[in-house]
Amino acid sequence: MTERVAQRNPWLVLAGFLGVVAVVAGVGALAATSARDVYARLEQPSWAAPASWFGPVWTVLYVMIALAGWCYWRTDGETRGFAAYGIGLLFNLLWTPLFFAGGATRLALADIVLLDVVVVVTIVLFARRSKLAAALLVPYLAWILYATALNTAIVVLA
Repeated sequence: MTERVAQRNPWLVLAGFLGVVAVVAGVGALAATSARDVYARLEQPSWAAPASWFGPVWTVLYVMIALAGWCYWRTDGETRGFAAYGIGLLFNLLWTPLFFAGGATRLALADIVLLDVVVVVTIVLFARRSKLAAALLVPYLAWILYATALNTAIVVLA
């Protein structure tokens, strides 16, 4: 552990990562107040997940995203990794308001495709310093790739 990392209380830093990710989740939750109704009205493919899955899945994923950032920080992670992580959080934050609150499914699709790319880049950058940090993001990548396919199908079926 480097001197910079050793100087900070790791539990406070973990709380910071959890807090930042909670803000992203909170914005999504506020934008998704009518998500169940909107989702139910959309023309969906037969393989679409039930609306009841999204809350529990995202709760676990958000905790894993925060832990990934913290694990990377513990290695004295480089700026590029944190930049990718932050950009990914921004794209994540934007998707729910675009898709559910704004009804902009095509713009949401562009956003989530960019999110897919940024998460892959983040995994690659994190893996250079922490295999655990990178591995914690893999379920997130799998879920957003599924969400990308679902968003694509909804755009095509509309």
